[in-house]
Amino acid sequence: MSYRRGWIAVFLFSLSMINYMDRIALSIAAKPIASEFKLSAVGMGYLFSSFIWSYALFLIPMGILIDRFGTKRMAGVGIFVWSAATALTGAASSFGSLLLARLVMGAGESVSNPVGAKVIRQWIPANERGMVTSVFNSGSYAGPAICSVILGSLIALYGWRMSFVIAGGIGFVWLAAWLAFYNSPENARWLKAEEREKIVRERNPAPINASALHAESSGLLSLMRTPTLWGLALTQGCNVYTQYLFLTWLPSYLQVSRGLSITHTGLFSAVPYAAAVVLCVFVGRLSDQYLKKSGVGTGRRRNAVALSMLAGTAILAVPFTSNLVVLLVVFSITLTGIASTTSLNFALLNDLLPNSRDVAKAMAFVVVGGNIFGMIAPIATGYVIAATGSYDWAFGIAGLLLLVGATVVITMTRSPMAAPPKSVKVRATA
Repeated sequence: MSYRRGWIAVFLFSLSMINYMDRIALSIAAKPIASEFKLSAVGMGYLFSSFIWSYALFLIPMGILIDRFGTKRMAGVGIFVWSAATALTGAASSFGSLLLARLVMGAGESVSNPVGAKVIRQWIPANERGMVTSVFNSGSYAGPAICSVILGSLIALYGWRMSFVIAGGIGFVWLAAWLAFYNSPENARWLKAEEREKIVRERNPAPINASALHAESSGLLSLMRTPTLWGLALTQGCNVYTQYLFLTWLPSYLQVSRGLSITHTGLFSAVPYAAAVVLCVFVGRLSDQYLKKSGVGTGRRRNAVALSMLAGTAILAVPFTSNLVVLLVVFSITLTGIASTTSLNFALLNDLLPNSRDVAKAMAFVVVGGNIFGMIAPIATGYVIAATGSYDWAFGIAGLLLLVGATVVITMTRSPMAAPPKSVKVRATA
């Protein structure tokens, strides 16, 4: 049996990697940008948060469009828009033009997660979904790891503007490869017949409700009546708060509180992000093994989500850590925990959603929930720093939210996102 579907994992990993390279570019360049445009911590907080405003606004419409028009077309449109906006950030001449570029970038990036979820549902057998979802999500940590090193050096050599042009250009390379090679498994000419049959046969879980697989799309309003969708969205929010705290404020924290240069900040930041890439995929594989006997449709992956969030609470130790090596370990554990949480939460959504026609819109809703919290994180952190002169409470708030999220996922995601027939009562096992 060939494993040509592995190329789909490569596409998804690189899509997520480029997405987050473009997001973190502003954070790496925060110090010279703040100096050039005379921005305070609060002003930088709003700038960091700005792309999430349009990102969250466009997510659900994009999810609906992806379910309607397909992944190939919508992914192409999205990465074209956000890559162009990233490159044009380097031409910004004022705070207003910086803000506009980030808003356009956020709108384009709203295709990424719904596309990823839809592609995984179309291409990946159910018993491989946890690992491949982890590969997809680990790109969001590989991006900052690579970007921290490369852009830090580019900024030191050529200034912050050139770093955005280079970051944006990488997206156009991915777009060319995507348009040339991607298609659905039914229509991909480079896929062997045996592997195609396996994908089509095994890509849906043992159905919670057999009729749901062939039913019409439920529609977002119908899905929103299920507590499971809200539980997944709240879990995502509690997790993403920490992710955006790191994504936006970690370089500034290391430069201001720990006295590192821009170049050393990039190298230091890259280590925990790189660790999260490797360990996230390992955790995803373990979750697939954990579900081998019970099946993915039981919803038991929620237990792995909760454990990952508890690992992320290592962030509570940051205010009490003075040694840089120990701090590196704490950051690595925290980022591994939140990376694994996102991957497993996305996989759990697919586990508990019988109808593949609803994947992109359901994923969009969950990501909106996450990014409402993510939108708040950079701004709240800016106010916390301004009020206390320290980052300690910022890390404390993030750790407490992870504890809340672990509780939410265990208690609110215990049923599938489709009403079973009236004559049959079905409940996911603990």
